[in-house]
Parts: sequence; C-alpha cells; structure tokens
Amino acid sequence: MVASERDEVNKKMEEEAFDRKREIKAFDDTKAGVKGLVDSGITTVPRIFIGPPETSKASNNSTSQQYKFPIIDLRGIDEDQAKRKEMVEKVRDASGTWGFFQVINHGIPDDVLEEMLKGVRGFHEQETEVRKQWYTRENARRVFYHSNFDLYSAPVTNWRDTLSCLMAPNPPTPHDLPSVCSEIFIKYSKEVTKLGHSLLELFSEALGLEPNHLKDMDCAEGLTILGHYYPACPQPELTLGASKHEDNDFLTILLQDQIGGLQVLYQNQWVDVPPTPGALVVNIGDFLQLVSNDKFVSAQHRALANRVGPRVSAASFFTTNLVASSKLYGPIKELLSEDDPPKYRETTIKDYTTYFNAKGLDGISALLHYRL
Repeated sequence: MVASERDEVNKKMEEEAFDRKREIKAFDDTKAGVKGLVDSGITTVPRIFIGPPETSKASNNSTSQQYKFPIIDLRGIDEDQAKRKEMVEKVRDASGTWGFFQVINHGIPDDVLEEMLKGVRGFHEQETEVRKQWYTRENARRVFYHSNFDLYSAPVTNWRDTLSCLMAPNPPTPHDLPSVCSEIFIKYSKEVTKLGHSLLELFSEALGLEPNHLKDMDCAEGLTILGHYYPACPQPELTLGASKHEDNDFLTILLQDQIGGLQVLYQNQWVDVPPTPGALVVNIGDFLQLVSNDKFVSAQHRALANRVGPRVSAASFFTTNLVASSKLYGPIKELLSEDDPPKYRETTIKDYTTYFNAKGLDGISALLHYRL
C-alpha cells in the first residue's frame, strides 16, 4: 500500500471512530461547559471544537493596522445641538459601513462596568454543582446557563459558556437570578437600557426620521443580557470562541474586558475591535438592517480563542418581547421610494429568531432567507 492510500485509510478510520453526535451529547450531559473541560486538566482541544482550517485563527490574521476602528464620544449628547449633529453623522457613517463602533463618555460609571464583568466571571467560576443548577437547553426560561445555544445544530462547537438573562420587558426579581450576580445584573440593565434608548434616537435621526421612531416601533421593548465566559484554550489556533455570525436583534451593546479577541469583518478583512478602557462596543443587528432597508449593515463578527484567559464579556441584546409579540417588521415605509423599493419581506421577531436558532452559527446570514 502506497503512502497516499495508507493516509486515506487512516483518515477514513479516524472519521468513522469519531461520532460527533455522541461526543456532543457527552459534553452536554456534564452540564459543566467548556469551563468543566479546562478544570479537568485537558491539554488538547476535543474534536467537536475543531473547525475547518479556513476558520482557524492562524489562517485569518487581523489587519487592524490598516483601519481606524470608529470611536464616538457621546459627551454632551443632550446639551449641545452642534455636537449632536456631529454624532448623528458619525453614527450614520459607522452604521452604514462598519456596522460597528465604540462609544465613550456614555454615562455608565466605570465601577458599574467593572462590577458587571466581575458578576459574569463570578457566576462562571462558582463550584460546578452550583452552576449546574442553572444549566438547561430550554430557551423559554428567563434565566439559564449553557454552552453553545446551537450545540446540536452548528457545524462546530465554540469555546465559550453563557449565562442568559431576560431582563425586559418584565424585569426579574433578585430571587430569579443567580445570587452571585443578581444585584449587578439588575443595576447594569437599567443603565444599559438608558444608553440603548439614546442610541436608538441617534439611529433614528441618522436615518432621517424623528428621534423616537425606532423606540416607538418597540425596538428596545426587550432586553436580554448574555454573560459570556471564554476559558483559556490550550490550542487556540484550532478553534474559535464564537464562530462568524451576525446578531439577531436590533442593537447590541457589548462590554468586554481587556483581553481582546473580538473581530469584525470589514472590507473582507478581519479587524480587531480594540479593548478600550471605559468604552462599550455597539453593533447593528439583523433587524435594524432589515427595517433600514440596508442603509445600516449587520456586520459579521467573531471571537477568537486565546491561551490567556478567561475572557469575559456582557452582551446586551435589544429586541422586542420574543414570546408575546406578533408584530410584523419590514423596511420602514418612510425610507422607501421608487428608486429604493423594499429589499426584505416582513417577518415577526419570533419567526426570525426561530429560524436563526435552528440554523445556528454557520457563517451564513439569516437575512438572506428574508431577502426579496
């Protein structure tokens, strides 16, 4: 047998020996997430986390040096009309090109930001048996913890665990949340909601609409906060913290720590989103691209795995109440014309989210499914 034939036989035997569904089920049954794997002392990345070579960190080096990531200073947002007009122009430019920007002087105190990151980390670093009490795949629950919402549907498993908390429209009580982080989650959600409303006003004005237009569409009726935990990875070149994807909401406000790893796809290049002390990352979600009729873009982004860790972040997703709302969303009529007809069919948030979740993070935009 020649070497090439032997390699093919070995490869086939290896593939037959690897039962992905069985491995995923075994991982899920531990209810300990990626954190549990790291705690067990593993020195190699399990097969379910290894993606194809083109998705690896090594084959997609960032070209951040070529680009200046947008930073918008919100100081004086409600006091100086000239400054506000300048902010609106910057928001319009960043939202229509990058789909991402950072905000500074946003009004949320630094100590609240620090306490929020500590709260997320505190949850994930509890004793495994305590953490397991919150583990479930029932997405209908208001508060739950798991690893990879698309564990059974995605082509590859991501190196991260998540605590998911539905904070609006019906805020949870402290008893509904894990005790280790309940107080700060409630406090932070109030602060980030105010910022979200201010940003929606800027987005509305950037689209040439009245300031309250997007808020009146209930774009910020619901708020879900995801506390992500990316443990240190022994082989970060083989996997990702979060695969390439877009967010299925109107608006995301991300609080990240100083480790870094978030990248956005800009002009077909991966660009690092630099950790900036006191700053928050803002990105356009699919629904805002849909209702703006492509005037704003929901950019693809990903999170790298890292030998240093854990990396901790808190992502605030603004959308409508997924359970109760049967409201149809389509391109805003005031933005349409004979030369710019609607590019998407109408859909409910619930139907869109169901499709998004079933598809998983496969690198393909869910918006394509709704494009006319």
